[in-house]
Amino acid sequence: MSVKFSAALSIAALSLLASPIFAQQIGPSPILREVSIAQRLNEPVPPDITFRDENGKTVHLGDYFGKKPIVLSLVYFDCPALCTEVLNGELRTMKAITLDLGKDFDAITVSFEPKDTPELAKAKRDVYAGQYGRPGARENWHFLTGDQPSIDALTQAVGFHYAYDSTSRQYAHAAAILVLTPHGRIARYYYGVQYPGRDVRLGLVEASEGKIGTPTDHALLYCYQYDPATGKYGLIVMNVVRAGGVLTILILGTFLFVMFRRERNHPGPPAVGVKVR
Repeated sequence: MSVKFSAALSIAALSLLASPIFAQQIGPSPILREVSIAQRLNEPVPPDITFRDENGKTVHLGDYFGKKPIVLSLVYFDCPALCTEVLNGELRTMKAITLDLGKDFDAITVSFEPKDTPELAKAKRDVYAGQYGRPGARENWHFLTGDQPSIDALTQAVGFHYAYDSTSRQYAHAAAILVLTPHGRIARYYYGVQYPGRDVRLGLVEASEGKIGTPTDHALLYCYQYDPATGKYGLIVMNVVRAGGVLTILILGTFLFVMFRRERNHPGPPAVGVKVR
């Protein structure tokens, strides 16, 4: 592949921060009309789709459902540029947040190249789980391969549209990671190759229906709302105003209560009467 094409892929990855639709701005090309992400928020991912795990064992996606929220990424393992950036960005974010892979959430990376093998999947898993460095990573970051019907079923379910460029013999595809609920419904999309830790953490907490995270996380969810157009959480001004008003009332009420108790427990000297002659 040419140096210019590699450079174009890298630039495209960065441009996704501003535009979530196309991941590879390599110039005018009809093939890019086939590349997009069509959001399927709250839609289920079919649990009966079959893939192969890193050891070549046949698994169903539903085997990973029912326990914890899931970070899902779609790549192919010999991708020369963009897929690596997607996985690197996912890794950076998972390392940056205090939620733990395996304890609080799982991760699934699926190849959309039917020629990819379990051996390649295992090699990728070992690299990224090793760099993550926390206990349980190898058992809970799953790298899967499959045949074309299974790949088509998954990519269509999540709205991931890609195309094969026979000229360069590479795939044109979008860059994003997804968060699924424990039961396999699509909860969030995060575009590009850099995924803000706060947004991904809030997405996982929200997808878990409050089963993970801290009281602070749940308070932040009151003040921030997910924007599907940008794949980020934005501040909700009215909720902040309401929260500020409630806090002011609580502070004022506490102050008045303390002053009343103090006056009751420590009354001042009796007033001196004035005699009128």
